[in-house]
Amino acid sequence: MIAPPEGARAVALAREAIAHGLSHGPVRDPAAPFRSVPLPKVFDEPRGVFVTLLSAPEGALRGCIGYIVPVYPLRAAIPRVAWAAAVDDPRFPPVGLAELGRTLIEVSILTVPEEIPESRSIPDEVVVGRDGLIVDRDGESGLLLPQVAVEEGWGPTRFLSETCRKAGLPPDAWRRPGTVVRRFQAELFRERVPGGPGEPHVL
Repeated sequence: MIAPPEGARAVALAREAIAHGLSHGPVRDPAAPFRSVPLPKVFDEPRGVFVTLLSAPEGALRGCIGYIVPVYPLRAAIPRVAWAAAVDDPRFPPVGLAELGRTLIEVSILTVPEEIPESRSIPDEVVVGRDGLIVDRDGESGLLLPQVAVEEGWGPTRFLSETCRKAGLPPDAWRRPGTVVRRFQAELFRERVPGGPGEPHVL
């Protein structure tokens, strides 16, 4: 579990990484300026993490990049995905320094994904508001964070179909033998106003 002060620090670290890159120019490794910054112990643990950028005040998606599995400790993962969400999400133009002041930041810290066996009724294993989904098939992969299903008002079956679409697969691909469906959970921390403290976000 991530304590609220740690979540707030995670959001602040994401904003600091984006601001540093926009102000000083990108470095080869966006995590480098933060290697020796004092952080809570949990930031030295490898975790999967996503950073989502939302335009304020309307809350429209502005960028979202992350690591599905715990490859890097949070002190390295958060700056890297925050910078990537700001400038490398192919769906959006790069965020500018002035725009950063009108952008909300959300950090999702993930559990390790677990596969849902094909022998089970997969929709019955998916809890909207708790689970995020990953679908893999034929070299294609799609992921949707837990908050997406809640925000869109989807049930488990629609959530599965939309995750398949995210992977570029037919919406019923999750029903087909050989498709791997995994679920995970996330702890969310989000600014209420740009630059404000990150607070736990309950779905």
